[in-house]
Amino acid sequence: MLTMLGALLLGPLPTLAQEGYEFMPKGGKTLLLQLLGHPLDTAELNKIANTQHSAEEWQDSLAPRTGAMNERERRTLSGYLAVNMPLAGKALAAEEMKGDMAAALPTDGRELAVNYCQFCHSFFSGYLMVERDAQGWLGTFETPFHREVELTEKERETFARYSAINMPMKLEKVPQDLRF
Repeated sequence: MLTMLGALLLGPLPTLAQEGYEFMPKGGKTLLLQLLGHPLDTAELNKIANTQHSAEEWQDSLAPRTGAMNERERRTLSGYLAVNMPLAGKALAAEEMKGDMAAALPTDGRELAVNYCQFCHSFFSGYLMVERDAQGWLGTFETPFHREVELTEKERETFARYSAINMPMKLEKVPQDLRF
């Protein structure tokens, strides 16, 4: 129970939790920010944040801009956008006034995995080396222990899509100190 409490308390710290996990495939938010460039193309972010598409529609509409991404990254980005766009309410406008529109973007699959999975079981054997489809990953939240993980339905779907696309990882890509 203490490890679950730790996971819930540490869960909202995506920036700190991401250090050391650069070996993992990028999540949808990271890929979106990469696509929008630096400085951030705020007009394009506003357009994306107010659009609803299926994953396939996102892939088609973004195809001209995602040429530098590999197929897995394009699928990860489109899955993230399909679940999380359009953004609810005035979240984007509020962050724009603060000067950080990226802060309005929902947590992505990599962030969710790093923030929640490793506190309770082996990150390597319990997550990085597991192959499931999105429905299989969603099913993990039906087990008694995982029911306690406080994620919204959108976060669960974001996690499931990211994991189905990006897991399992190749053994040699996982740092030695995170294996077993």
